Amino acid sequence: MITNPERFIIVSAAAEAGYALTAFDAALLKAGIGNVNLVKISSILPPGCYEEENGIVFPPGAFVPTAYGSICSEIKGELIAAAVGIGFSYDTFGVIMEFSGKCSAEEARANVEAMIKEAFLNRNEELKGMKIKSVEHRVKKAGAALAAVALW
Repeated sequence: MITNPERFIIVSAAAEAGYALTAFDAALLKAGIGNVNLVKISSILPPGCYEEENGIVFPPGAFVPTAYGSICSEIKGELIAAAVGIGFSYDTFGVIMEFSGKCSAEEARANVEAMIKEAFLNRNEELKGMKIKSVEHRVKKAGAALAAVALW
């Protein structure tokens, strides 16, 4: 049986490397989630899950439920960005939204904010607040941008 996570971290990072995949790996390492196996999840933060402000030390190789947006590029000069956000309700679960694209961090952030608001409207839930992180990167050879909510 899988238990509901109790804690989460919200992170964002960008990195440059020789290849797109190693740039993605470097961004994961910078974000503090590089030595685990990300298990991609959809968009719900379990009730009672709280943010671990000082980070979470994940055991190497652990399977970590993660909602994330990422983008890699090998086009020199291209601007890439990723953002992730959590919309918090007053007394129930939260909603996670992620975005990545060829844009600025501010544009990525605006997309996530709009999606969180729409998700709460779709659920007829009142939005108490939100937390969003975003990052951008100008590609030199191979770059990656990542924004994630990792649960534990």
